[in-house]
Amino acid sequence: MKTYKVLSLLLSYPRQDWVDHASEFKTVLAEENLISKSKLKGLNELIDRITDSDLIDLQEQYVATFDRGPAHSLHLFEHIHGESRDRGQAMVDLMEMYSANGFGMATSELPDYLPVFLEFLSSGTAKEASAVLGETNKVLMLIKERLAKKKLDYKFIFAALNEMADGKVNRKEIKQMVAQEKDEVTFEDIDNQWVEPEAFGKNPFKSRNYLNQKIKVNINESKGPAMPPTGGLQ
Repeated sequence: MKTYKVLSLLLSYPRQDWVDHASEFKTVLAEENLISKSKLKGLNELIDRITDSDLIDLQEQYVATFDRGPAHSLHLFEHIHGESRDRGQAMVDLMEMYSANGFGMATSELPDYLPVFLEFLSSGTAKEASAVLGETNKVLMLIKERLAKKKLDYKFIFAALNEMADGKVNRKEIKQMVAQEKDEVTFEDIDNQWVEPEAFGKNPFKSRNYLNQKIKVNINESKGPAMPPTGGLQ
């Protein structure tokens, strides 16, 4: 499914080879029709900003948004386990899911990195991807509400993912949590945030049996996250 590929790229560090083709993403999202018109409108606004911005500016905003503190970290287990030992086992569980379905990571990123996770989901069916994505929906909602609080347009990606994920999340509860959070203002605040405990302390990937038997995402070939070729998304 190309929709998951598009969202993976939009959450990746901006590079000229995919930014040049970002305008094509609108067509892909519209044709697959996995996202409602209301959520698609927000994504199109984000894509317009990307195509109209200087690459250096895009890269600076990306780093400021996702790399300067844990609040918007794209490593899913950062929000679930923080730096606890449970994070290691969660990584093992996720790698087992990738391996069981023939997915080979062609990247140095950790397996819980969201663009990698979405690339994996792109090779399944819409129903299968929605079921697996639903296991992380609470974390996705948390990041979305934090981005929305700061009026950052990356929130539109997470809003779309929330919509595509199977399973309901108590948005009111998460919004209240985010409303009570103190925004990081100084570098000291950011440093302190990195040592704070995790937001959710439960491994969303329930068991090896659940991963390898209850959810079966069929992937025809091993491949990791890749930027679109010269001709764009194929």
